[in-house]
Amino acid sequence: MSTLKVDTYLTRGGASEIAIDKLKGVTAAGSMLVVGEGGTNTTNLQQGLAKAWINFDGKGTASVYESFNHSGLTDVAVGQFTNTLASALGNANYSLTTTLGRSPNVSGTNPAFAYMADDALAPSTTAYRVNSIGGDALQDQDRNFNAVHGDLA
Repeated sequence: MSTLKVDTYLTRGGASEIAIDKLKGVTAAGSMLVVGEGGTNTTNLQQGLAKAWINFDGKGTASVYESFNHSGLTDVAVGQFTNTLASALGNANYSLTTTLGRSPNVSGTNPAFAYMADDALAPSTTAYRVNSIGGDALQDQDRNFNAVHGDLA
């Protein structure tokens, strides 16, 4: 087994640069800075990745189609779901993106949307609540999509 240790990776032309660990302002071990498309700004790849996501069916008995870093899904009531994370986040100030797929309404004409229900359950480092709306009331939807961005503990 061999170990390769370098400070910076460059393309053959030297235009693209990747810095790993504590180089060029990266503070967390294992972090990676990548030069953006314009060539001047960088993105911290570790911070930019989704720390958790889930795709679940909320109709009938709620079930998970696919997920990453989720350990549980609780069907609280009609249109109300609590998602539990397998690995805790560093704090409860993360960003949650949530949306819905198909609406079960007649002809699918009523709009469907989802939101973080922080008035019912304050987000914690390990759980958050999402409500789904169909038309003008809480309603179970068959495709629910959530993505969590933040720092892992």
